[in-house]
Amino acid sequence: MNMVLLSSNITAQEFLTPVLLSLRVAFIALVIVLILGIIIARFMARNDFKGKIVVETVLMMPLVLPPTVVGFLLLVLFGNNSVVGEAIAWIYGDTIIFTWYAAVAASTVVAFPLMYQAAKGGFLNVNEDIENAARVDGANRWQVFTRITLPLARTALITGALLSFARALGEFGATIIIAGNIPGRTQTLPTAIYVALQSGNMSLAWAWVIVIVILSFFMLMFIRVKANES
Repeated sequence: MNMVLLSSNITAQEFLTPVLLSLRVAFIALVIVLILGIIIARFMARNDFKGKIVVETVLMMPLVLPPTVVGFLLLVLFGNNSVVGEAIAWIYGDTIIFTWYAAVAASTVVAFPLMYQAAKGGFLNVNEDIENAARVDGANRWQVFTRITLPLARTALITGALLSFARALGEFGATIIIAGNIPGRTQTLPTAIYVALQSGNMSLAWAWVIVIVILSFFMLMFIRVKANES
């Protein structure tokens, strides 16, 4: 079957492959950071312990480190010469380096601080007296968390989730180091745009840029609407 042409030299498959891969990578990364971000942020918001500042600093480091440094550290962590890399290779029979799973790992690491910071801020704004009142009325810890804490922190959690998704969608530096830029396998939107620019294919680069700009615009607009509602 002939492919529908987006222009004289761009096929629909060529255009959609990195778009769909980026969305898949960003969505899986979002699920991971949403779960980890909520759990860790809840714990950090309600507990004080020695070395807490150091732990939080480590959690936030990917936000300020150059993405290439994050990619390098992930490459060392998941490489064949590391304990983690050897364990993964033993379980799955191969390394995740230069696979789309590596892209998920990179996107997860760089997006996590945004989810964590937003979730922690949301939990800190929840009045503990309300949670304690629910416990006095007989609610267990899980019921208090799911029926009181999460709903009250909902706006912050949604904001963190959308910002994390946008960050994962736009991840470039760490991804290209640990996952590479293999068309059809690990080539995400940012790396595809970079290659299109390098090869002088401006039509394709513009098509992908428009997609990521539109997605980012609507996510940020949704965040602003939710912020105004609250």
